[in-house]
Amino acid sequence: MLQSIFKKLGLKFSLNDPRWGRGSQDNEQEPRRNDKRPNDGPPDLDQLWRDFNQRLNRLFGGRGGGRGGDGGGTPGDSRGASISAGIVALVIFFLWLVSGFFIVQEGQTGVVLTFGKLSHATAPGFNWRWPYPIQAHETVNVSQVRTVEVGYRTNVRNKLARESLMLTDDENIIDIQFAVQYRLKDATDWVFNNREQEETVKQVAETAIREIVGKSKMDFVLYEGREKIAFDTLGLMQQILDRYRTGAMVTNVTMQAVQPPEQVQASFDDAVKAGQDRERQKNEGQAYANDVVPRARGAASRLLQESEGYRSRVIANAEGEASRFSKILAEYQKAPGVTRDRIYIEAMQQIFSSTTKVMIDTKSNNNMIYLPLDKLIAQTAAESAAGTPNAPTAAPSQLNDVLPAEPSRSEPRNRDSRSSRDRETR
Repeated sequence: MLQSIFKKLGLKFSLNDPRWGRGSQDNEQEPRRNDKRPNDGPPDLDQLWRDFNQRLNRLFGGRGGGRGGDGGGTPGDSRGASISAGIVALVIFFLWLVSGFFIVQEGQTGVVLTFGKLSHATAPGFNWRWPYPIQAHETVNVSQVRTVEVGYRTNVRNKLARESLMLTDDENIIDIQFAVQYRLKDATDWVFNNREQEETVKQVAETAIREIVGKSKMDFVLYEGREKIAFDTLGLMQQILDRYRTGAMVTNVTMQAVQPPEQVQASFDDAVKAGQDRERQKNEGQAYANDVVPRARGAASRLLQESEGYRSRVIANAEGEASRFSKILAEYQKAPGVTRDRIYIEAMQQIFSSTTKVMIDTKSNNNMIYLPLDKLIAQTAAESAAGTPNAPTAAPSQLNDVLPAEPSRSEPRNRDSRSSRDRETR
């Protein structure tokens, strides 16, 4: 700074100048000491200071006094010296004040300290504080999303077993790697309430997830409960951070890897495969049961309905037959012979209507005669459809050819009486 002032005043000094400190060119007429040579020793500081004061006096319109002897300066020299010292002090004070200006970028917060104690926080923009050593400032980026990794570093393969191995509620060991993303919501709490901020967040994350996993089953953590574990961990972390007044706000918890320890990975895979096979067979059995049981129930219901219908039908037929028999019995008691003949005729009519072949036993030679009723009926129907006039008489002639000679009138009666006795016997 003195060199710049010397340059403004037109002073040129150099350590290699043999005349440095021995007066300026304006004072060449001043007598010099003859006992010293130009390069006999270091420059004369007193003479240098007097020359500097004279320059300042000329610059500000003052008049320099005459020089005295070797012993000291005049009152003019003292006055010039005081003026120059005041100007230098003023310049230095101005530069000191200017050094208190600082700029805070967007997304950042400035924290101002007064003698090491928190004073206030500044907004983004151009700010001023008292220069050092009265005040100091620290800039904190509050918009940056910071990340803390637990159980690994940089890559999931770089595991840290001390952080990743955890114990579940069913006393199983599980290996978890996850990442926590957070940002700052209070710069003053972040700077002053914690000494190692990132380490604090990491330890809080590890504590929170160990508590959540310790209350959960292993299968829940491995499969369907990953999202819930992450959500519960985020909430518990935020509670702990707020309690510690860290000034951090957790934005996301991401599960990178959740698996059993490497030492038991093969056995665990076998157990998982066996469990999946068990579930598959169970599902297949359940599907088969769902297919067979409804059909069996339907068949049972159908058989039950059929049996109910058969029972109702049999009971109704029996009741009808009993009622008919009762009515026939009443008629039979009134006219036994007529009723018996009518019953016999109806029975024969029912029998012959349901058969196409009739065997007749002749008592003369005990030969069986075949009577093709179906063919006779079909032929008669065909002839009647053709409109032949002799159709009604054709059937009796054929019957006469087939049937034996008409027995005597006593034979039918004997046969009827014999059949009636047989029925009564039965």
